[in-house]
Amino acid sequence: MADAYDVIVIGGGPGGYVAAIRAAQLGQKTAVVEKDKPGGRCLNYACIPAKTLLHTAEVFDHARNGAELGVKAEDASLDWDALGKRRAKVSETLAGGVKMLWDKNKVEMIADEGSLTAEGNLQAGRKTYEAGAVVLATGSVAMPIPGVEFGGRVVDTWGAWSLPEKPAKIAVVGAGASGAEIASAYTRFGTEVLLVEMLDQILPAEDKDMARVVERHFRKQGITISTGTPVEKVEAGSDSVKLSYGDQTAEVDYLCIAGGRAPDTEALNVEEAGVKTGDGGRIEIDEYQRTSNEKIYAIGDLVRGPALAHKASEEGVVAVERIAGAETHPVDIRLVAGATFCEPQVASVGLTEAQAKETGKDVKVGGFKLGGAGASVVYDDREGLVKIVADAEYGEILGAHVVGNRACDMIAELVDTMALEGGYQELARIVHPHPTMSEAILDAARAVDGWAIHA
Repeated sequence: MADAYDVIVIGGGPGGYVAAIRAAQLGQKTAVVEKDKPGGRCLNYACIPAKTLLHTAEVFDHARNGAELGVKAEDASLDWDALGKRRAKVSETLAGGVKMLWDKNKVEMIADEGSLTAEGNLQAGRKTYEAGAVVLATGSVAMPIPGVEFGGRVVDTWGAWSLPEKPAKIAVVGAGASGAEIASAYTRFGTEVLLVEMLDQILPAEDKDMARVVERHFRKQGITISTGTPVEKVEAGSDSVKLSYGDQTAEVDYLCIAGGRAPDTEALNVEEAGVKTGDGGRIEIDEYQRTSNEKIYAIGDLVRGPALAHKASEEGVVAVERIAGAETHPVDIRLVAGATFCEPQVASVGLTEAQAKETGKDVKVGGFKLGGAGASVVYDDREGLVKIVADAEYGEILGAHVVGNRACDMIAELVDTMALEGGYQELARIVHPHPTMSEAILDAARAVDGWAIHA
């Protein structure tokens, strides 16, 4: 063998790059295999480019509609080329930061596509590398809808975030987190947006009350929404795309398919290495991310649970701590918060109200509209909602849900309370700074027992 490592991580995205750094911190000789750029898809083609464009959409929207706030921006316009350059620069900056951290921690980057050998080692190019342990972190790939392939004006989510020009009309198929973010950005850019979801609500994974708030706001922004209507026919031309959904048709400049993703295992050679896969091709693991091959671990979109960057990162930490023999504890999937950066943002953790009732427990719910918090008037964030779902007997918070302009920041407090086994009663007595949007969480906790002050 030409080279040997204690830990080899295949994939340099948010799960893989964090795993590699943590392994090196624990004294493991570590290499990370990345065929593209440091940071993987998240930093270069998904999460970070999306949020970069969403931030510009927010600023542009404020510039055009800020008169009520006392801001007048005459003839505000969007420079699409400049936006594309900034998107690329942001990703380049963060990818460079990842590489710097690898270098700082003496993690070697192997710039190639990696696969497993029958012995559970690494094959990259023509070289074989011996591994004490391997962490699989290759993420996921976009899936087209039946009968439709990506290409030309039919794009995946990365294609939507990197269009060469701002379209006059765009259709987004799939109203989950990714689809909602794309629709939210483009409608604020001034594009006519059609959002199509085959299930009966947008944001299908979210509590129905929260989805209703977002849908109402989307419609006010001008987004055309069609739920319960799968796309059945797509005709892609050189200048436009025609589609049928339900009993309706549309013609748009681009069609974005944001309907789902599949584990990226094709190149990994998992079968030869004795790594078992299950539903949807996901790799089967134990609570510490170990696969059926004892020297191979898997994290992130490759395994059970939501496909979220922050979940992957923590799973990477757990995996390499287990490999190094350090004290660790498994990731509690129930406490991994979802975060959707549309306008308004949506964030949630734990069970929806409907899911909680299915457990057979006696459930209590506290809801508080953001408009009741003083800060909401100051920060023009009055249309959102905080909802807490609790066990009536013991006060355990079973689920928490937030819609609002800063929901993705607000959810962390609720995750922390749940992780530390605090109940809604404790949350209702924690003094929150004033004036902040977090005060809405305080009143939502109090609303469970019917004594929200500002309701």
